[in-house]
Amino acid sequence: QVQLVESGGGLVQDGGSLRLSCAASGTTSYRINSMGWYRQAPGKQRELVAVITKGGSTNYADSVKGRFTISRDNTKNTVYLQMNSLKPEDTAVYYCNVDVNNWGNYWGQGTQVTVSS
Repeated sequence: QVQLVESGGGLVQDGGSLRLSCAASGTTSYRINSMGWYRQAPGKQRELVAVITKGGSTNYADSVKGRFTISRDNTKNTVYLQMNSLKPEDTAVYYCNVDVNNWGNYWGQGTQVTVSS
């Protein structure tokens, strides 16, 4: 059973930075395909923030391009999201998502990010 443990959320002022981490256990690194971050604000649907493939290709939501950077450390089965120039509209619960070969998709428990104006 794959487990994802997220950390790094919190309260930050407008223009501030946070770094989210998500560590996957219960699988080996070579079985992990894409790793990504999604977010869900109150009253809104969950949306993709950023995703990184096994080979390191990345894709970002237009709203975070140039401000957020996704990366991964395959030796630690960990994906990171560096968030800079945060805005109040970035406030949401952020969820880690990992696709494991032949096992399917897994979600983290979510971490709250709140940006105050």
